[in-house]
Amino acid sequence: MYNFRTDMADERRDIYKKANKLEGDIPGIETIEKISNENIKSSVVKIINEEGEKAIGKPIGTYVTVDIKNLRLADDDEIENASNIISEELASIVDEKIGKQDEILVVGLGNQFVTPDALGPKVSQEIEVTRHLLKYMPQYLDENTRNVSAIAPGVLGTTGIETLEILKGVVENTHPKLVIVIDSLASRSIERISTTIQISDTGIVPGAGVGNKRAEISQNTIGIPVIAIGIPTVVETAVLVNDCLDIFIGKLQDQAQSNDYLNKMKEKDNYEEIKD
Repeated sequence: MYNFRTDMADERRDIYKKANKLEGDIPGIETIEKISNENIKSSVVKIINEEGEKAIGKPIGTYVTVDIKNLRLADDDEIENASNIISEELASIVDEKIGKQDEILVVGLGNQFVTPDALGPKVSQEIEVTRHLLKYMPQYLDENTRNVSAIAPGVLGTTGIETLEILKGVVENTHPKLVIVIDSLASRSIERISTTIQISDTGIVPGAGVGNKRAEISQNTIGIPVIAIGIPTVVETAVLVNDCLDIFIGKLQDQAQSNDYLNKMKEKDNYEEIKD
C-alpha cells in the first residue's frame, strides 16, 4: 500500500499511475475531465469496483474535484461562477440520494481553535438552518424550503467523545435523510491549499490524510447517505521539500550544470537559488 498522505482521490490516482507507469485509466477507476474556463477545471473520479478501491485506498464511489486557479486574485464574478459550479456538482449528488424536500444535517468537522482544522466549524456557522423555523414559524417560509440543521461536534481531544458517537445520537433523534460533512483535507500540492474543493458520496474518515484516523462517518456507520465536502488546508512538510528539490534539480538540468557547480554551491549562501 502506498503512503499517499493525501485525501484527494485524483492525487492518489496520479501517484498510483506514476508508480506503476500507467498511461490510461487504472482498472476499476474511471475519470472524466471538465474545463469550465481557463481558471476553473473539474474532474470526476469514479471508483467502480474493489480493484480500483484497493489501488488507491479510497472507497467505491464518486469523487468530484474542482480546482480554481488564482482564487486569491479572483474578482466577484469569478468567485460567483466558481460557486455556481460547485453548487451544481453538489446538487447533482444530493438529488441522486434524496428527494427535494428531504431533511439534511450539515456537520462541520474539526477543531475551531486550530486554524488549518477550523474549516468545518466555521462553515457550519454560515449554514442557513431552517429546521427550527419550519417547526415553529412555517408561515414565514416558502413552502419549498428544505429542512436543514447544522452541528459542529468538536474533536475527540476537546470533547472526549468520538464524532461518530455524537452523530449517531443526533441522527437517531432528528431523523435527517442525508448528512453533509465538511472537513479540512490534506493535499500533495501546495498550490491546492484553499483553492480546491472535493465532493464525494462515500462519507469520510477524519484525519486519514495526516495519519490520525478517527471512526469512519458513512452510510455503513450511521445508516443514511453521507456526502463529504473538503478543502485542502494542510500539506506534509516532506512534500514541500520534495517540490523544492524537483524545481531546483530541473533548473540545474536546464542549465546543464556540472558537479563542479554543485560543489561550489556548498561553499556559498544559496538563499537566492532556494528562493527561486
